[in-house]
Amino acid sequence: MNKLSEGQKEELFREKLAKGDKITSLNEMTEEYRENLIHLMMMQADSELAGAFGYVPWIMKSPSIQETLSVAQIVKDEVRHARVMYRLLEEMGLDVAGYYKSHNFNLRVEAADIGTERLADDKRVNIFYYPIDTWADFIMFNFCMDRGAGHQLEDAADCSYKPWCDVMEGIFKEENMHIAHGDSWTEQLAKNPETRDELQEALNRWFGRTMNIFGRANSPKNAIYRKLGLKKRDNDEVRQSFAAEIKEKCGAFGLKFPRWQPETSKMTEEPFIPG
Repeated sequence: MNKLSEGQKEELFREKLAKGDKITSLNEMTEEYRENLIHLMMMQADSELAGAFGYVPWIMKSPSIQETLSVAQIVKDEVRHARVMYRLLEEMGLDVAGYYKSHNFNLRVEAADIGTERLADDKRVNIFYYPIDTWADFIMFNFCMDRGAGHQLEDAADCSYKPWCDVMEGIFKEENMHIAHGDSWTEQLAKNPETRDELQEALNRWFGRTMNIFGRANSPKNAIYRKLGLKKRDNDEVRQSFAAEIKEKCGAFGLKFPRWQPETSKMTEEPFIPG
């Protein structure tokens, strides 16, 4: 059988996407598809791992033995998510072992606000550069960032690359448990006059940081992802869906819905995918 030319390969690839079929192997991909897929999956993998490392101190500092177990389980889940994603990347030919050794996923910054800046050459969502300093911060990370990740990863769950879709079901179930953990504690701390103000301050911090992760509205890069079936929605559509859910939760828990203003001059074109 004659080997397909690049033009024929691309034509078959486009026909498959147009029919709504999934891509299942490397030999079906165009180079554009492979590069963009790797970029998005690496962003998720690095974010899962950096997130897990950021949670680790709260295994020791949790307010009860029950919470020590809960945080340890969340850390385990996030590391597992990272490993699942890195395995997919290994199957695409990436040297994951070398990549892991050459990056510091425990890197954190002291700055209160880095906007949309990326501070290292790994692909983590930039919210994972911030340290988690208090229990209220940890809860608001669950409440905001895990929920934001869920909104982003909805697209991955039905994207054009079947192996990625296949692993998302298990990841989603565990992320929903992390969100539920944040919701339960948010309700509890919001009801307590001694912790409500601290919780509100933490919400104000992490809501803005989470809103920054979704990327710029009408991004040309996002348009490419949608063309390739790796995304389904514009960045701002996902962001507004997340914000509407947070607003509803704030009303239910008696918290003030924070204001957020986009950094239009700095807003990145990358639609980040955390976990």
